Parts: sequence; structure tokens; C-alpha cells
Amino acid sequence: MARFLRRHHEHDPPIGEIPVPHGPVTGHEHEHYPRRASASYATDYERQIFSHLTHPDDSYTDNGVYWADLPFWKRYSFVSKVDRAESAKEAKNIWAMVKEDPLSPVSWYFRNAILPGAGLGLEGYVLFSIGNLEPLFETVWPSCWKKGGPDCSNNWVASVTYLEIIGIMVGQVAVGIIGDWIGRRWGLIQDALVMLLGLLMLTGSWGLTLQGWVIMYAWSLFVYGIGVGGEYPITATSSMENAVTAGRLSTRDDRLHRGRKVTMAFLMQGWGQFVNQVVLIVLLVIFNRGHGNPPYSTTAAQYAFRLSFAFPAIGTLWLAYYRTWKMKSASKQLESAKKKSNVTGYDVRSLKLTIGNFGGRLFATAGGWFCNDVFFYGNKLFQGQFIKVISDNPSSIMTTWTWNLVNVVVSLAGYYSASMLIDNKMYGRKTMQLVGFLMCFIMFVVPAFKYDYYSSPAGIHAFQAMYFLSSFFNQFGPNSVTFLVAGEVYPTQIRASAHGFSAMIGKAGALLASVLYNYIDTETKFYVVPWFGLAGMLITWIWLPDTTGLDLKEQERRWQYILDGKENEYHGIAIHPVHLSMWERWMGVGKNYHPDLDMKAKIRDMRADWEEREAARAASDAESATPLEEDEDYTHEIYNYFRGATSNSVNSLKGEKSKAVDRTSPSRSYDTPSDRTLEEPSSDESGAAKEAASSQH
Repeated sequence: MARFLRRHHEHDPPIGEIPVPHGPVTGHEHEHYPRRASASYATDYERQIFSHLTHPDDSYTDNGVYWADLPFWKRYSFVSKVDRAESAKEAKNIWAMVKEDPLSPVSWYFRNAILPGAGLGLEGYVLFSIGNLEPLFETVWPSCWKKGGPDCSNNWVASVTYLEIIGIMVGQVAVGIIGDWIGRRWGLIQDALVMLLGLLMLTGSWGLTLQGWVIMYAWSLFVYGIGVGGEYPITATSSMENAVTAGRLSTRDDRLHRGRKVTMAFLMQGWGQFVNQVVLIVLLVIFNRGHGNPPYSTTAAQYAFRLSFAFPAIGTLWLAYYRTWKMKSASKQLESAKKKSNVTGYDVRSLKLTIGNFGGRLFATAGGWFCNDVFFYGNKLFQGQFIKVISDNPSSIMTTWTWNLVNVVVSLAGYYSASMLIDNKMYGRKTMQLVGFLMCFIMFVVPAFKYDYYSSPAGIHAFQAMYFLSSFFNQFGPNSVTFLVAGEVYPTQIRASAHGFSAMIGKAGALLASVLYNYIDTETKFYVVPWFGLAGMLITWIWLPDTTGLDLKEQERRWQYILDGKENEYHGIAIHPVHLSMWERWMGVGKNYHPDLDMKAKIRDMRADWEEREAARAASDAESATPLEEDEDYTHEIYNYFRGATSNSVNSLKGEKSKAVDRTSPSRSYDTPSDRTLEEPSSDESGAAKEAASSQH
């Protein structure tokens, strides 16, 4: 009997406990007692039936504590446990796929990585080809492509790089706006068509004089650059919103694998570079008398560069077909968000609210990308120096291309390493970017202050190692992270615009590097570049939030509160300190975080959404006959709760959160609704709402 007579629960005892007198009131001993029938806190009944939705087991402990609220070692243990279980599950699924069809994992990778990143793969191929072809052009047409050549203006030769980058910047902003205005699908289609036009112009570029050809070549790159630039915001947003598959936001998969999904699409850029280098090597050998050593004939150069552009044109034509006829749901999530906000065109209000609420994030994603692109283009500084020292034939184009190929392989290792760890809650996006910037800073600053030694035969191998390490940590760091976070930290309505703006500022860093490097010598470049690494670290540390493990749907939920002018009423994990930047914490953004208040609010939001969808389905017989995707997570008890019905027994719900979700929607009846609301528990909801213990540690 003694186990039923416990103190501290006298006011609202749990089911099965007997309330007992507790003596006179002194005024302070009630502060920790549960509140009676509070409209702000979830009841036992609500906790039992909604826990699998409000407290998923990949983010919350059995006691309902969010992973980021755990002490370090408990957090590490919980995260490792979830990751091991998920890895075992994926390994089991892969083995089942192999047993059924040995090639099915390949088809899965094709659908989930190659197709979403096909545009970026083609972009990496072509842009890398442009950089690779310049040494060949200088060797074959020195009177035009070398500085001071009499046949071509140096300004027009330099404009090849400038117009390419400016075209990319125009495309990033323009297509970002189009993607948010007209839709993701249209942005994907027009991108492919513009890239196709640019490739046809590059393949057929010609002129009556060498300078005439250079001018057409430069403007062809500008046109192609517009399409390439658009790939950044449109591929990132469509991959993030799962446009290729279902066109809807995920939950568990979104929390655990969203970063990997986007990074796997982005790393196709590395594969495009790899394929391009192999193709150029093969073409040059075929058309240059069977070997890659000089002298190089004009015929070999013409065939090599024109065919290198013709091949991706075929792939881009197929990409335009695929995006037109096979990706019809690409804009679904955007359309849903606009419908909820009652917006048909471009959501100017969301843009203004984003600048006002997420200005620090915009500075972080744009500024971090700017610093990264200075490094990305500065990486080439190493290559020319060590090739001169270690190569037997440094004048051979084939020597340069071979080392390029090795560097691309190292970069691919960085891409894949990033995709494997970018969703790990103990490492994640922000730490990855900080470490990447730090390592790139070290790899550039060390040779800067002992340049003569590291560029000599005595130190050249260490110089070469730093070159490859800078390539690895650039991909396993800011290059992968900037592409991902520039989209996921913003709301759906302006996600492509914000990503495009950030990418455009990033390309301004590339433009700065390409202009600056023309006016300073190699040793001075090593003095200049490293400090962008420190600047990138500082921007990341202060202004970049860490969205690792945070459900994209939860961020959209917070955004809806901002749109409704109720930002202070949002108490969820999107404003948990671990998911906010240092700047946002200084500004007091996380002051309203309260997991117990948020649980009740979540239930209220789910019910409002359910009622809205039910009303829409009741108004249309066609919609009523169509099952909704979101319904699959609702149990019979949740349906009954939303419809105001009472469950026969609360005790029958014990352990409900561990049960499999019943995906069969109950028959719908539109009887007179119950008067009971979320704030008024039914008679079966024995026990009033408990005041949740603080989950902030």
C-alpha cells in the first residue's frame, strides 16, 4: 500500500495513485506541482497517443529528453546508438536488395544521387574542361592566348574567365528568383535548356580571325554560365525537398539523411570533373598521333575541345527531357507553402521577413561561400609549382592533366567523407566547415612563410602533400557545407532566392581571385589567400546556425509562427540553442525555447492542419476518395481525438508510442462534433496535465 502513498503528486496524481492530505500551505512547496488542466501543457492522454509524432526515437530518449539537451557523454552515447541502429538497418536493406537483384543498389544510387545531381555533374564537366583547355590553347595558338600575343587582345582573352563567372552569378540570382516565383520544376527545365544552348554555341564557336573566335567563345561561356549558375539554387532546393521522389518533406529520413541526400547530388560535380579529365586525355592521345606529348597540332586541339563540349550536350538534352516529363512533382512543396500563405506569385513578404529575421544567416551563408571560393580557386597555386620541380616533362599538357586527375580523386574522397559525416550530430555541418577552413588556412599559411624551401626539391613533397590536403579539406568542409546550408536554413518560399544570392556572393570571391591573381606573383598569392580561411572561420563561428539533426518540417513550423506574427509563441527545437548561431543566441532568439509548452502547441498545430485538410476533402468528392500522404502517421486514437471522440480506456493506450503506426485510415463520419477542445480533456483523460520537468540541462 505504501507505494501508492507518495508525496509531491497530491494535486493531480497519476492514474492509480491515491491522493493524501499534505498539511498546511506555506506558499513555496506548490511551485513544482503540476498544473491542473492547463491549456498550455499536454495531458497524460495526449502524451501517450502523440509521443511517436512529437518525440521520435531518433531525436528523443525514452524519457522524452531531446538529444541536444543531454550532457555530453550521454549525448554521445545516444547519438552513437541511433547511428549504429540506422547503419545496421541500411546494411540489412542493401543486403536484401542484393539478394533480390545484385544490381538494385546501383539503380538506387542512380535514382538518388546521379539523377538529382546530373546538372551539377554536367556543370563540373564543362567548367573543368574550360580550365583544362587553356594550357592547350596557349601551346597551339601562342600568338593569341599567351600574354602579349599580337593576334588577340589580352582583355578579350582574360574576359573568357570573367564572362564565365559573371554568367554564373547572373544565373544564380535569376534562377533562384524563378525557382521561388514560377516553381522548382520550371527552374530545372529552363536551366537544362540554357545549358544546352550554351554547349551548342561552345561546340560550334568560330570566327574569321582568332580574336573573333575568342570573342564568340567568351560569350558562349557567358550563356552557358547562366544555366550553370541556376543549377546551384535549383538543385539544392529540389534535392532538399525530395523533388525527384515524392515531392514532400520527410521526417525521420529528413532528420538523419537530408545532408547526405543533398551532398550526394552535389558531389556529382566532382565526378563531372573526373570524367572530363579522362575524356580530354583520351581525345588528345587519339588525335595527337597516339601520344600526349608536344608538339600539338591545331587539328588535335580542335577535335579535343569541340568533342569535349559535344558529349555533355547530348547528356544535357536528355536531362531536359527527364526534368520535363519525369519530375512533375518538383514544385509540390513550394506550392503547398504558398497556398498556406495565400500567395500566388513571388512571396515578397516572406523575403522581407527573412531579411529581418535571418539577416545573420544570410551574411553567414554568403560570406562563408565568398571565403571558400577564394580558396577553391587558390588551390591551383600549388600545382604549377610542384610540377616544375618533380616532373621530367613539365611542358607537357599530359603531365598537368594527369596531376589534375589525381587531385580530382582526392577531392572525391573529400566529397564522400563529407556525405558520410555531415548528418552526424556530434560533428555535423558547422564543425565540418570550421575544421575545413582551419585546415585550408594551415595548408596555405605554412608555405607562405617558407616559400623558397617548400618550392625547392628539398621541400617539394611536403608542398605536394599540402596541395592534396587542401583539396581534401576544401570538399570535406566549406565547399560541401556552404552548398547545403545556403538552402536549408531558410523557409521554402524564398529558399532558392537565398541560396542563389549566397552562391552569387560566393562567385564574387572567385571573380576577386581571378582578377587579383593577374596582378601579383605566386609567392604573394600565398600571403594573401590564407586569411580568407580565418575570415571564413570567424563568420561560421558567429553567424552560422547548426541545423544538423533538425527536421526541415520543424523549421517550416517555426516559419509559420513568424508569418502569423506569433514568433514569441513558438517554443520548439528550431530555437534550441544548439540549432542557433552565436549571434542569434546573443540576440535572444532562443529565450522562448520550452519543450513542454511546445508539445501542446504541436498537438494544436496538428489538429488545425488536420481540420483544414478534412474541410478541403469534405468539399471535394475526388479528394475525399484520395488518401493523404500525411495520414499515414495518425493512429485510430489520434483520429478519434481530433474528431472529439473518447477512447474506451486510457490504460489501453499504454505503450502506444512503441506500436507500429496503423496506416489504415478509419472510416470518416461527419457526425455532430464534440464540444471538447484541446484545452478541455475528456473524462477518460484521467489526471490533469503535469508540469513537465525542465528539459534544459
